[in-house]
Amino acid sequence: MEKLIINPTVFTPRVNLDHEEHFLEIEGESRPQDVREFYYPILDWMTDFSETLLSSDDNKKPVIFHFNFNYFNSGSAKCILDICKILARLRSQNINASARWYYVKDDDDMLEAGREMAQIVNLPFEFIESENNEA
Repeated sequence: MEKLIINPTVFTPRVNLDHEEHFLEIEGESRPQDVREFYYPILDWMTDFSETLLSSDDNKKPVIFHFNFNYFNSGSAKCILDICKILARLRSQNINASARWYYVKDDDDMLEAGREMAQIVNLPFEFIESENNEA
């Protein structure tokens, strides 16, 4: 299994998925012209990662997914939720999986989006407020 690193564009976020370190992060703006084309490789990687974790001894380290968006559209929201569902499945298999949801202070919409994701899936979310979004 290899790391998945996607550099950001005007329309897509930076992605850093590192299976060795269990460091998983998406940050920036997500409004890809073709949501499937952008997110399906990420979802495939997450599925492979979860299968690898469940069949290996490397499943004791926590798996924390860092979501640090300054904006995402509705098509992206569906795929972000799909990522959360994969994490929730890991958690249901006794893998210590969780999410960190970053939002800029006073960005109530982004905070609420994270809260909604957390309500839909059975996954612990940590909400982290920042003064400004560096994505």
